[in-house]
Amino acid sequence: MSRITNLLTLTLAAISLDASARTSTLADCTHLDSDHPQKAKRYLMCLDSNIELLERDRQAWINKLIMDTEELEKDTGNTQLMPIIKRSLLSQSRYMEDSCKWRYLKELPNSTSAAKVYKRCKISFLQHHTTELKANF
Repeated sequence: MSRITNLLTLTLAAISLDASARTSTLADCTHLDSDHPQKAKRYLMCLDSNIELLERDRQAWINKLIMDTEELEKDTGNTQLMPIIKRSLLSQSRYMEDSCKWRYLKELPNSTSAAKVYKRCKISFLQHHTTELKANF
């Protein structure tokens, strides 16, 4: 059984390192920022690709946390940790979504400006949350 655990741990480590490498290659979208509709569309698509990379990286760290916690539960019998972790992940996702949503709504009726604000907000939250997930307090 420990052979399977070691294999899973190594696989997760490889996934996490791969995700971290992708995160370091976020596109610099600033040169695309414009109020012109066609240029703004390219800017938003660039931000979307960065969001996708960051979400994958964040999910890899969440998966690692869940697997590490399952292993800890198995070793110690402590089942109190997992529900709290899952609740905190759900709360963080809701907070991120609501925080970015009110920023979006504040920019309306200019939907292009609102979309830019929303996506930059999401990028910032994803980066911050991933940093927290990586930290071993």
